[in-house]
Amino acid sequence: MKREKAVELLNKYIKSDHIFKHSYAVESVMRSLAEKLEPDKIDFWGITGLLHDLDVDTVDWKKDPGLHGPGTIEILKKENFGNEEMYHAILAHNEDTKVPRETVIDKALYAADPITGFITAIALVYPDKKVKSVKVKSITKRMKEKRFAAGANREAMKSIEDLGIEFPEFCELSLKAMNNISDLLGL
Repeated sequence: MKREKAVELLNKYIKSDHIFKHSYAVESVMRSLAEKLEPDKIDFWGITGLLHDLDVDTVDWKKDPGLHGPGTIEILKKENFGNEEMYHAILAHNEDTKVPRETVIDKALYAADPITGFITAIALVYPDKKVKSVKVKSITKRMKEKRFAAGANREAMKSIEDLGIEFPEFCELSLKAMNNISDLLGL
């Protein structure tokens, strides 16, 4: 699997600037997690993160949230891209698919997906609107504020601990990953 082809697919299927940036943020966090957890699969994990929301502009997942994930798999199969491990992680990242999170990549994607949006939301309340201004302490503090970024799945973010990574460490890893691509994210 080539990243160039994954980027081509992202450009072909994602129309929303927000999801486009989110996809790159999740890719970056997944690469950092792979470096720590499965260093021989950094590119694979990154590509999985990049493509995990490929269907959001093509399926009516707001009417039926369970369609999000299966739609991505349908696109990937049509494009002859990916494999069963990738498909399972993408399906398992959405609780509405009822696909259990079994593997390390499944669990990593489940945690990485919401933390990127949460960090973005925190950055946007700062005057400079930059990820570099966000601190681990800010993330852990905001986690307790249920009304802040209410749609962010805090349980999913905290589930990183199932992989032996303490939540503050995950926050730091995610911040560094997003800082590495802050220009692309516009943050």
